[in-house]
Amino acid sequence: MPGIVDCHVHVNEPGRTSWEGFWTATRAAAAGGVTTIVDMPLNSIPPTTTLRNFQEKLKEATGKCFVDVAFWGGVVPGNQLELHPMIQAGVAGFKCFLIHSGVDEFPHVAEFDLHTAMKQLQGTGSVLLFHAEMDVHPTTEKIGGDPSHYSTFLQSRPDIMETEAIRTVTELCLQYRVRCHIVHLSSAKALKLIQKARQAGAPLTVETTHHYLSLCAENIPLGATQFKCCPPIRGSANQEQLWSALKTGQIDMVVSDHSPCTPDLKKLESGDFTQAWGGISSLQFGLPLFWSSASKRDFQLADVVRLMSRNPAYLSSLGHLKGSLAPGFDADLVIWDPETGFQIQEEGIHHRNKLTPYLGFTLQGVVRATIVRGQLVHKDGNFCSEPLGKHLLISQKTNQAQL
Repeated sequence: MPGIVDCHVHVNEPGRTSWEGFWTATRAAAAGGVTTIVDMPLNSIPPTTTLRNFQEKLKEATGKCFVDVAFWGGVVPGNQLELHPMIQAGVAGFKCFLIHSGVDEFPHVAEFDLHTAMKQLQGTGSVLLFHAEMDVHPTTEKIGGDPSHYSTFLQSRPDIMETEAIRTVTELCLQYRVRCHIVHLSSAKALKLIQKARQAGAPLTVETTHHYLSLCAENIPLGATQFKCCPPIRGSANQEQLWSALKTGQIDMVVSDHSPCTPDLKKLESGDFTQAWGGISSLQFGLPLFWSSASKRDFQLADVVRLMSRNPAYLSSLGHLKGSLAPGFDADLVIWDPETGFQIQEEGIHHRNKLTPYLGFTLQGVVRATIVRGQLVHKDGNFCSEPLGKHLLISQKTNQAQL
């Protein structure tokens, strides 16, 4: 099958390499049949919000990547004059937050910043990614309850935070006709807004993640903070609506949003969901996680390719190189056995930190080998002796060809 393209990965290097790093992240990717990742601009220090910071990121990543890597830039208040230089240097597009990002060095944007950024991006073919949650819920700070109960955290991030943020995104997308993308959709309640905007001509795409499709709020144990992420994992009825939207093409792709941290930041001892870092590690297990659930819902292998390879490649302006088995494309392959099951055990995890809500899960689909540009990088638990991955820098011509 074409190699998986995971366009939502927090590598965290430079600056937070105790959380993850290019060496460990790309080995984990290779072990999971992922042949291309796109690195998120935040959780590294410095964040990828200026040309200089992007150049530092490229330098840090050199010689450490077992799979190919592209890079998102970031939109933060006041950096609008950095966007064109970063596009020319090869970023795949930009990400912004409509709510606190979790790290102070990547501040969220206000409506003024969005209009400024959109004006800069018009005509470039570049894409703006949105963490679509807004602090519109008046009782967010007042919710009581036991912080070790997942329901306490879930009540603090209700659906309305996503739906109102997505309403803002759709309006901007229609106004400026700049490519927009909603990352990690968790609430099915926003799907009607997205559909309506698309029908009106908005160049808008949307992803969801493995955790929203594989985990549900009702089953999260007391104090199990390894399940915390933002937006939150919602209930099983919502999950089924996400699956239906994938089947009908309302959701374009499925990604990991691999967002690791050191175990202490998960506050496992106290089990306090309100204080724990929000992020789930799953880069290595995306293919079997998806297939284990999708195969029971009559999804076919062609759907896996569309949702996990081809569409993420197009979003990242890599649709001419990655995500398809066709002449002229890179020979990126995953060879896997969809029939065989396996259990996720700590010794088989290649992420830097092994903490994941999937520990102990039995999944369907074993990755046997991963090939990047015709070169074998992983086979049955063994890696090539040195990193063979390349940096994928996007030309502005390619960006415009994606429109």
